[in-house]
Amino acid sequence: MIVFSHFSGGHRRSSSFLCTHLAGHGFVVAAMDHSEVVAPELARREGESKAERAARIEAIIASRVPDVRFLIDHLIGNENVAIDAERIGLVGHSFGGWTVLATPEFDLRVRSVAAMAPGGASNPKPGILPLTLTFVWGRDVPTLYLAGDLDVSIPLAGLFELFERTPGSKRMFVLRRADHQHFMDDVEAAHEAVRAASFPGEAAWIPAAMLPITELAPGEEARAFVRSLTLAHFEATLLGSDAAERFLAGEVEAELASRGVGAFAHRPLTAD
Repeated sequence: MIVFSHFSGGHRRSSSFLCTHLAGHGFVVAAMDHSEVVAPELARREGESKAERAARIEAIIASRVPDVRFLIDHLIGNENVAIDAERIGLVGHSFGGWTVLATPEFDLRVRSVAAMAPGGASNPKPGILPLTLTFVWGRDVPTLYLAGDLDVSIPLAGLFELFERTPGSKRMFVLRRADHQHFMDDVEAAHEAVRAASFPGEAAWIPAAMLPITELAPGEEARAFVRSLTLAHFEATLLGSDAAERFLAGEVEAELASRGVGAFAHRPLTAD
């Protein structure tokens, strides 16, 4: 089973292109609307003070991991759904990427993780959620990072930091000419909607810092990047597929380029 976690204020269908792809290859895929979307007490209120907003954000962050664990519990306990409790993976985008990296510390059932442009770096940009990660997993949880090289909200440097801190087996691939919305359905519309938006407070700088979508990778390229790598990661780590492992360990850049995808693998230097 694969559990999908959406970005802040998003919804369970925000990356349906990926969830349906995984489901089409035999995985049970579960996606939910997180608590901040459905719980009235976590909704933004007019006239809230700075202290009230901080408390609400803290409560939203605290709700994320319990949300995922509740969904796993619910599905494993559902006699109408065939779930292998020994092969559970998580995939998420942005705040959802942070969520799937935070959950393994609290749930030993999680065996594999794919994080797309996750939050949690030590020096987030102004207006980005103040998230932290401990990576106290106590076991190897194979982890895939997917990133965009022109991500305005979650810069690549922050993801390199998270990658270095991640224990155990890990890989990272970066899509060229990609911003934060390249991991969502309808990339072009989502990206331009953010560029046209007016963000409050410290996040007001974000739209003006973004390039027009015409200067970035098209949505079709982003979908091919995300689908191929995420599927291969879960097939290799949850199903033990030798073919998927060979793909990930091989000339991934060349293989993706043959499919019209410009990307590179992050291979940090190691000391001799």
